[in-house]
Amino acid sequence: MSTSLIRSVLRWSTVLAMSAWLAGCAAPQKKDYSALRAAKPASILVLPPVNDAPEVQASASVLSYATRPLAEAGYYVMPVTLVSETFRQNGLEISGDIHEVSPTKLKEIFGADSALYIKITKYGSSYQVINSVAIVSAEARLVDLRTGTTLWNGRASASSDEGGNNSGGGLAGMLITALVKQIINTATDASHTVAGVATNRLLAAGHPGGLLYGPRSPMYGKD
Repeated sequence: MSTSLIRSVLRWSTVLAMSAWLAGCAAPQKKDYSALRAAKPASILVLPPVNDAPEVQASASVLSYATRPLAEAGYYVMPVTLVSETFRQNGLEISGDIHEVSPTKLKEIFGADSALYIKITKYGSSYQVINSVAIVSAEARLVDLRTGTTLWNGRASASSDEGGNNSGGGLAGMLITALVKQIINTATDASHTVAGVATNRLLAAGHPGGLLYGPRSPMYGKD
């Protein structure tokens, strides 16, 4: 590998690291919870996530993790299997089509107070110059099915490399490590595990920008 290429890689690595540091230093904006507090939803209908990533398993992966943080936050979550079967019997099996159903119709069918719309923006392993990382990013919004009002929205990401990549052996060693990690991440679907972390960050209550606790939680009304 030429000296000029090594210098170029190191220069871009420094730029990316500085960009990430500056992004982390940005002060988070305070979220307005007035609509959510006024609506006081007790039940949530989780719609199948819309998948903007190329991996077809992304929607099912994120959906499998979505109900737990909501239930732990104190909300009643409509059973996912029942919801999926109801949509299927009504000829709706594509997430994008399901997201187009009106809030009024969803309220009529399921009787839930609110619906959660999730969109997956990243899902999968990518081979970078000196690393291989499984990344999952998603965004969500909670909509009041009684009025159609958006009560809350958020976004979150998770990475398989959040602990850092301190590989020895110089640049050649890092390149080999990245290739091996890419093979392992793809063979074991490391993104599914990362999806659990990202989904929990997105939907768990009790952190800045997250959902408020629901009526079944002892923390209800205290956040």
